[in-house]
Amino acid sequence: MRLMRGLARMSLYAVLALQSYPISNAQTARQLAQSTFSSVVLLVMQDANGQPFSIGSGFFVTDGIIVTNLHVVRGTSSGQVKLVGQSRTYAIRGVVGINANADIVLLEVPGANALSLELSQGTDLAVGDVVYAVGNPEGLEGTFSQGIVSGIRGTGPDKLLQITAPISPGSRGGPIINSRGEVVGVAVATFKEGQNLNFAVPASFVVPLLKDMGKPRPLSSVAEVQGDAKTAPIFGSVSTEGVVGTDFRWIGYGNVSFAILNQTGSPVKDVRFLAVFFEGDKKHGFHPIDYAEGVTCPGEVVLPNLPKRQDQFKAKFDCFALWPHAGVQQRTRKVEIRVLDYRLAE
Repeated sequence: MRLMRGLARMSLYAVLALQSYPISNAQTARQLAQSTFSSVVLLVMQDANGQPFSIGSGFFVTDGIIVTNLHVVRGTSSGQVKLVGQSRTYAIRGVVGINANADIVLLEVPGANALSLELSQGTDLAVGDVVYAVGNPEGLEGTFSQGIVSGIRGTGPDKLLQITAPISPGSRGGPIINSRGEVVGVAVATFKEGQNLNFAVPASFVVPLLKDMGKPRPLSSVAEVQGDAKTAPIFGSVSTEGVVGTDFRWIGYGNVSFAILNQTGSPVKDVRFLAVFFEGDKKHGFHPIDYAEGVTCPGEVVLPNLPKRQDQFKAKFDCFALWPHAGVQQRTRKVEIRVLDYRLAE
């Protein structure tokens, strides 16, 4: 009996000792949200004409430096960031680091007084671990969503995190954190036709960029940056949606032709696109004068890495219409094809 009582007292002491000594740095979701928002920003990007081009998310990783997706800033010439919950905006000075294959970029933002988030090497990350996505989906500031790691895709250094926490346009470039508040990934993409198929680039890709930062260079300089030809991109294309319009041509009066290039790695269909027509020149700048919207033919599939040409003739019926107004062709000096949406083909 004395032995049993002694064991009971020892067990009680052990429990009290465990209660008084923290066995984990895990935080509640509320604590994580409150501590992370002060480091997360909303990016609003503009093109060469000062027109809105894209929005995204990012977060501070050291003094005056934020990380976001390369596709958020590709094709832009200027941009501002705004800390979640604050009204003041800060101008982006330039690009100080790029990994095109991983779709991440470092931007210098002087003047912003914000805490940096800690990066995790992710060596202990496993399927089933709880994670949180922080960002600004569709511009809705300060959105905090819980999920789990549902898969770790790829091998070696080229890993991609598959998570159930939602990633929407505007959230891309935001941090994916663990229960200790460490960044384990950078939100990059989602499969629209899937069920909770969201992806993040491991935070380990950011560390080398921080060690090898260069002098700021203009945002416009990344427009043509490509990944290392010896290394496949970690996730399809570095463009906004992985599907781009290219090689625009006039084929007779009012008739147009251009190619759709699918770099997602999967067949796509129902590609909706916008053609923007500009007048002007490089010296004085280009200014939009018209636009036209279209969609690929129903059932038409665009295979990965095989450009598919779209020809539009006014003289015959076609399943997509991309007709500029009369007189626009004569004034046009530049055309941009912007892909707005698409679906994954079965």
